[in-house]
Amino acid sequence: MRKVCLTLPTNRPCSPTISAVGAEAAHAAEHFDVEVHLLILDSSDEHTRAEHAGAVAALPGTANVVVHHLDESEQRDFLRRVIERAEVTKPQLLLDLMLPAEVSYGACTNRAFLIAAALGCESIHRRDSDSSYQVLNGEPVFPVHHEILSLGLRAGDAVAGVSEAELEPSQADRTVSMVGSSFVGELSVDISEIQRLDRDVYHDVVSLWAPARWSDEEKRHLVDESFRGAGTEEFVRDHSTLTTVDPMRVDMCNIAFHHEVYERMPLPPATNTIGSDYFLMHVVHDARLPGVLHNRNIVNFYTAERRTDSGFMAYQLRFTKFFLSMLYFNVIYDRMAAAGESLLDDRGHLRVATITEFIRESTRSARDENVERLKSLDRSYRKLGGRYAEFADALALHGPRLLDEAQADIDDFALLTETWRPLVRASRSTGLDRTVR
Repeated sequence: MRKVCLTLPTNRPCSPTISAVGAEAAHAAEHFDVEVHLLILDSSDEHTRAEHAGAVAALPGTANVVVHHLDESEQRDFLRRVIERAEVTKPQLLLDLMLPAEVSYGACTNRAFLIAAALGCESIHRRDSDSSYQVLNGEPVFPVHHEILSLGLRAGDAVAGVSEAELEPSQADRTVSMVGSSFVGELSVDISEIQRLDRDVYHDVVSLWAPARWSDEEKRHLVDESFRGAGTEEFVRDHSTLTTVDPMRVDMCNIAFHHEVYERMPLPPATNTIGSDYFLMHVVHDARLPGVLHNRNIVNFYTAERRTDSGFMAYQLRFTKFFLSMLYFNVIYDRMAAAGESLLDDRGHLRVATITEFIRESTRSARDENVERLKSLDRSYRKLGGRYAEFADALALHGPRLLDEAQADIDDFALLTETWRPLVRASRSTGLDRTVR
């Protein structure tokens, strides 16, 4: 019986989501020959963690479902033991990268990767606390069904379990490394208000994540495709495609990776940067590793906290840092796309050293593009007025620091990739101190 890890990172109240993901874990255990480790990584305040503990306790007992609910102190203890066992240089920096004081979408998933390795899991399946499941005939539609069906199989053997296949002959012997789908509901990035206020400003803002050299037409296409997921498409029947999955067609709230991917390559640990957890999608795509794209889309919604003034300012900071990070990621993605299948060795495993070299190379990029991004954001937000103009004032004050942070984030990512394999090996021999049941 293979082990799989269904993980839910959270820093906000989400008891209903815990219950729903618990039901997904039970579905997986009841329909497949797997032991499901439901891993809840909880960075919430004490009161919210207590509520979550109640939700965990209320989950029905299911054979072959093991629940782990870890607060940050428990996560930190695990990481310290792993880092000490790995005997890596700069242990305190690595601990800070794995569990930073600020919000980091990549770091929370990296922690899940290491804990999955400690648990002996062969795959990881990630959900988000601000999402729920579609329903068909009164029953929730669980993505884990497609994920477990295909992950880890030889691509040629996975053909039997999908609706259609779009693979090249050279991919048939490779492992299905990623299974995912998208979302329906609200935009994945909370910028609907900008779109309502001024469509031209919306275009100018969203297009900032494109390389500066792109044509106006390319940028318009990117804006049209960005952050929309599957729109309002309702689930009526299953459809799945074995293919090289386009990163624009999947979302991190609805994704699963085989361990041969995440045990070799971590995610960027950047803080206060949305989209920092999407890197592996691009790696799998550019290396021509097989994946499955299905249509069990998850429902995305916004939490009330984002509507507060403090929540708005924090979110806009993360949005800004996303744009600044693209100066570097666009270089990395270009290099990976050009490298293609040469990103894999003779055994079909990622050449991490090659990708790390691309990451290091990107840090030598001139900052001119990012300086222009900040100027463009300033102009756009002042046109919108109100609290957008207030954010523009803050951006004018903190812009130089953000430029430094964006580059430092990439330096940190390179360091983490270089030490990742020792951390994974150490995790495999480091147990968890706490299991709920």
